[in-house]
Amino acid sequence: MDNRQIVLKTRSQGVPSPTDFELITGEAGRPVEGKMLCKTLYISLDPYLRGKISGRHLSGAIQPGELMLSETVSQVIESQHPDFSEGDIVAAFTGWEEYPIVDGALARKVDPSLGPVSTTLGILGMPGLTAYAGLMRLGEPKAGDTVLVSAATGPVGSMVGQIARLQGCRVVGVAGSEVKCTWAVEQAGFDACINYKTQDVREALKQACPDGIDVYFDNVGGDLLQAAMEQLAIGARVVLCGLMAQYNSDDMPPGPNPAWTIKARATVRGMVVYDHEDARGEFEKAVSGWIRDGQIQYLEDSADGIENAPEHFCRLMRGENVGKAMVAL
Repeated sequence: MDNRQIVLKTRSQGVPSPTDFELITGEAGRPVEGKMLCKTLYISLDPYLRGKISGRHLSGAIQPGELMLSETVSQVIESQHPDFSEGDIVAAFTGWEEYPIVDGALARKVDPSLGPVSTTLGILGMPGLTAYAGLMRLGEPKAGDTVLVSAATGPVGSMVGQIARLQGCRVVGVAGSEVKCTWAVEQAGFDACINYKTQDVREALKQACPDGIDVYFDNVGGDLLQAAMEQLAIGARVVLCGLMAQYNSDDMPPGPNPAWTIKARATVRGMVVYDHEDARGEFEKAVSGWIRDGQIQYLEDSADGIENAPEHFCRLMRGENVGKAMVAL
């Protein structure tokens, strides 16, 4: 059985190009004891992969010639692991390939009753857990707080905003188009959304957050982080999660002036989702209930076919996606 794979051909310079990747075809393997042969259903595309290509991500590097790695959802075809059977749906970090061999010790079963299987890579997966644990544990939202979130319609940002709304907070988003801002307000229930491409962000923040920002959940970094820090309320909590403003650059940008942190007596904490796996059960129970009750909205930006994974990833890194980027096989 043929197994098509996408490997990294060359390290990207700046914004990735589809020519940085290569489609190859080999034979699907057979599982040995403890492992499973699976058919990939969905491949997650995430901004942090740009850091892996550059060799700067804490989870390690992807070298030229190596398989592109991502979290995937797949169906078991043949199992040599006692806890998994043919037909089971599993989530694991495998890669951009059609028929992975999955180590049962590193996989988890997906419960389709929690929501559509694709959401395992989005609001019920790593992005959702990032939003839930980052906001609830590190941001510590209280009713009446003003919560600002950047990349507001992405899989993390949209969940942060909606969870904050469910906690009784006033929610302001920042996004890069009118379409995205309209969705955030009209569908996700944000109180306001700032289009950073067409508005003066500092002035817009003053108008949208006149009493200051109590919680800032940052997925971007760069100048937007600096602008948000200048509008922090006394006792603010800042959660640093993503670095979209610098993923496509090999140069480290200057950081925000710490004077603003001191002035606001703010707490700044870094969010790494791998530290919060113990919250998964609580998170899945809460979010599946919100989905069932129609209290959470989400967007998926899906391409069909593994051959389209490189261009769809590049589209994500150009900021052209609307919602959770993935590939359906």
